[in-house]
Amino acid sequence: MAHDREAPASVDRRQGSLTMRDIARLANVSSKSVSLVVNGLPGVGDETRARIEALIAEHGYVPQARAQGLATGRAFLVGHVYNNPNPEYLITMQQGLLDGLEGTGYALVTFPLDRAHPQFSERLREFVSRHRLDGVVFSSSVAEDERLDPLLADLRVPYVRVASTAVDVPERSVVGVDRDGAVLAGEHLVELGHVRIGMVSGPMSFLSARERRNGFEQALTAAGSPLDDTLVVEGDYTFEAGLQAGQALLDLDDRPTAVFAANDEMAAGVLQAAQRAGLEVPRELTVVGFDDFSIASHVQPRLTTVRIPTRAMGHLAILALLETQAGATDRGQARDTPSPELVVRETSAPAVSPEGPR
Repeated sequence: MAHDREAPASVDRRQGSLTMRDIARLANVSSKSVSLVVNGLPGVGDETRARIEALIAEHGYVPQARAQGLATGRAFLVGHVYNNPNPEYLITMQQGLLDGLEGTGYALVTFPLDRAHPQFSERLREFVSRHRLDGVVFSSSVAEDERLDPLLADLRVPYVRVASTAVDVPERSVVGVDRDGAVLAGEHLVELGHVRIGMVSGPMSFLSARERRNGFEQALTAAGSPLDDTLVVEGDYTFEAGLQAGQALLDLDDRPTAVFAANDEMAAGVLQAAQRAGLEVPRELTVVGFDDFSIASHVQPRLTTVRIPTRAMGHLAILALLETQAGATDRGQARDTPSPELVVRETSAPAVSPEGPR
């Protein structure tokens, strides 16, 4: 089918003056198709995509988000709502969100929201309304909060949830790899010959904490050495919690020879507890963390940990959000969350007993 590339009389063809609607007219396609191409999203055929890209290059078209905002009343803002107390998680997640927003004309605005706040729903509603948000990404445990469902239905704003398991329909979800990552940690300790293994879990009200414990238990059970509940201490993902939990585990008469902490901050606390107890890591105690944030390579000895693709998940969340805005739902294999990786450093060693290595 031939396509007329001559601009209608209403189209100003001066370099850089065209709008998305003008490009759509020149290409004889819908504005939605141009939006998908501009944002690098699927849902447009190769031939059509090539024609749109050629017109964009020919006319120097650049999305003018703010100019459009003045005309339409839109703010061209995407919100990030979170409640994770770890600043490095926040920074890494937001780097991924900004990766996805680059070149789209959208800006990012963030909002910490405590799930325990008595005005949780009211504060979220006010945040979305005040900024006239074009979309929202929810991450950390706030993404799994059941109060979001009726509120989001009422607000009618596009959104995506980043959580440890699927808490929404696929097109509005980015699913983490917490369970798979914890399996890697458990398998690593079993391969080193450890049998008496402790764990510092996250707060069990968090889905991430439950997934990490379940994955760790899965690995130990599969190896014929189930996790001993008396060797599990619950923490809150902070260094102080790891220190206190480590002290409790290492004060036991029959202490563990290895400890898995459900994030790197708590693992660093366990290392401090071992130092206070006069234990040499890793010869007398193996410690494994989770996340592979910068603290893992800054502590001494450097921490063995599980690398989670936090930044990549933020990027995927923005791609999914843009697809939702454009009405595209075919996310394909390219949207799969990358797998976790075990990063072995200096806190891992084979188990030892009074008779020597097992």
